[in-house]
Amino acid sequence: MLKIVDRILAGLLLLGAIGHTFGVSRFYAGQPMLLFWALSAGAITFLLAALNFMRAGRPGDRNFAWVTVAGTLCQLVITLRFGVLIGNMLDPRVIFFSLVSLGLAGFGVRTALGRA
Repeated sequence: MLKIVDRILAGLLLLGAIGHTFGVSRFYAGQPMLLFWALSAGAITFLLAALNFMRAGRPGDRNFAWVTVAGTLCQLVITLRFGVLIGNMLDPRVIFFSLVSLGLAGFGVRTALGRA
């Protein structure tokens, strides 16, 4: 059951990356420099989702799990900083990405400690 929840969280991160990509494409349409950086953040989120999917399928790979934990915690810090920048820590985007990141980091630690 926990493996399913782990993969659901990775899927939610993937869906969040898709939403982010569409959102910034519209929001920054006339600002190519900002659009470039926003799309770069989306690409990194896609990669992080893929890494978490892979980690969920490799319960014996502890080193890989620590890499995903580090990446996911970085995602959490970026998300919280975004909340500060927009002045709304209760923004649905901040809440969504924070909860998904915390969940994936928890599953990553679980895998890294050999409890998966």
